[in-house]
Amino acid sequence: MTQAAGSAARAAAERVARQSYGKLVAFLAARTRDIAGAEDALSEAFAAALAQWPGSGIPASPEGWLLTVARRRLTDLARHHKARDGAADHLSLMAQEAGSVGDGSDIPDDRLRLMFACAHPAIDRPVRGALILQTVLGLDAATIAASALVPPATMGQRLVRAKAKIRQAGIAFTMPDRVDMPARLDAVLEAVYAAFTQGWSDPTGMDQRRSGLAEEAIWLGRLVATLLPDEPEALGLLALMLHLEARRAARRDAGGGYVPLDRQDPALWDAAMIRQAEDILLGASHTGRIGRYQLEAAVQSAHAIRRFGHAPDWPMLEQLYDALLAITRSPVVGLNRAMVVARTRGPEAGLADLEPLHGDARLAGYQPYWAARAELLGRCARPDEARSAYDRAIALEDDAGVRAFLRSRRDGLDGGAA
Repeated sequence: MTQAAGSAARAAAERVARQSYGKLVAFLAARTRDIAGAEDALSEAFAAALAQWPGSGIPASPEGWLLTVARRRLTDLARHHKARDGAADHLSLMAQEAGSVGDGSDIPDDRLRLMFACAHPAIDRPVRGALILQTVLGLDAATIAASALVPPATMGQRLVRAKAKIRQAGIAFTMPDRVDMPARLDAVLEAVYAAFTQGWSDPTGMDQRRSGLAEEAIWLGRLVATLLPDEPEALGLLALMLHLEARRAARRDAGGGYVPLDRQDPALWDAAMIRQAEDILLGASHTGRIGRYQLEAAVQSAHAIRRFGHAPDWPMLEQLYDALLAITRSPVVGLNRAMVVARTRGPEAGLADLEPLHGDARLAGYQPYWAARAELLGRCARPDEARSAYDRAIALEDDAGVRAFLRSRRDGLDGGAA
């Protein structure tokens, strides 16, 4: 086995993990209703691949190879349960499964069914979206916890309990009736958007863990919107993601440096994607029902008009954030609203709006909060406090480009660099 063969095997396994993890887990778990067992079996299959592929070569269908090994592991477990408990159902299910897919090239995509199963009313509402993120898109508990502003250990415990609930309650991996589907929709949309934001936070696509997540989320968003064309929030989320994705090319300069929204060149924004987002948002508005994702898409629409030579309407943006805050009560929405208030009524008013959030524990480790606070403190001629807030933001940021931007803002404060 050569080093090159080992590297090629790892690259192939990582590619399948990025592109097909959720598809494989959904397929395996749909038959057993045991998400944790499916994940464990697939993990063992990946470990076997890393051990065997460097010597035997990468199979023609890596997905099919992994699926075969994972199913074999599940069958072994089924035999064990049968011998111990007389539970033949598991073995029967796996025996049927063994002949249903050949080399894996025609693996059915059960992700959407798994998403709606994870959003079942029997699952605690706060964990439904997180469960979808882990099982369908393969995000780890720590990443999910960060986006939910909760401790990783807490999120891990919630996910374990939710998976056990699906197995114990025998929740079927089937699409709900159309009359029941809207009740599960919130969790599905929440997970799709959380996945998108994970991919969106890696604009250069260099982070292997998040590579392709934005595109995957848009694909899932289109699927849900097609399935539920009369659901305005499904349309609103799709419009929101397209508006954001349209700006990807402008978010970094030629040297990889971070470019904030107000400094981006709108000529680099994808005009066709913006128009598509606008058409979808308009269709959502015809239903007469307004929700969170439509309002967030409207916020992005108000910025997108720069692509067509118009300035953002800041008073209207403040009204949109007022409506969003009334719906969500989210501290992140409150933060964004404060920055808009700084535009409409000055930095002192924006800072005053930010002050009630200062003691919110959910924002203590949230980099954008400290960056926003630093920006407004600097504009209010309070450089020492601003510098301290910038230091906090820099310490919380992993992206080198964003850290460099924050340092430049800190070092440009009155009184010189820290």
